[in-house]
Amino acid sequence: MKKLASTLPNMILSLGIITIASGALLGWVYSITKEPIALQAAAQQQAAIAEVAPAFDNNPEADKWETEINGVPFTVYPAYDDGKLVGAAVKGSSMNGFAGEITVMCGFEADGTVKDYRVLQQAETPGLGTKMEPWFRDPAGARSVIGKNPASTSFFVTKDSGGEIDGITAATISSRAFLETMRNAYEAYRNYEKNKSN
Repeated sequence: MKKLASTLPNMILSLGIITIASGALLGWVYSITKEPIALQAAAQQQAAIAEVAPAFDNNPEADKWETEINGVPFTVYPAYDDGKLVGAAVKGSSMNGFAGEITVMCGFEADGTVKDYRVLQQAETPGLGTKMEPWFRDPAGARSVIGKNPASTSFFVTKDSGGEIDGITAATISSRAFLETMRNAYEAYRNYEKNKSN
């Protein structure tokens, strides 16, 4: 017992030194990786905007407009060509995925028709919910949202009353979250148009 009592302070000291050293090392790694990670994320976002929005000659990032739809933040990156609004990329998310948050960059033509989209973040079930990136542009059945307009097509899964989009097989929750994000992104885009016309 005396031996344990005499070694206890040394053990506490050793653990304290290890904890401090580990914390310092983690802080150092974070400081050197923070900027490259932020630059990579910014580059990926700019690429996603360019991929999903109609051709533009402005800087959508500089012209971005933020709003909230049902308490969730959405960012509209308007696309202008020769001073005329030709559409937008809209970044938004849903917390209602099977594994939590999904984030999508949604691209719209001037009239609100879906031009394209990119899934930026998701943690859905591999082989099921993760299929959302290719699934909703697949022309088979009523899967694709490309070329459809939420004003005239019901962006709900066909399993739900009135839904007109085929959900991912065995991944209905993921499908609902994706389509919720698309609907809300469309609403954010329309809100941007109304705000700009006032």
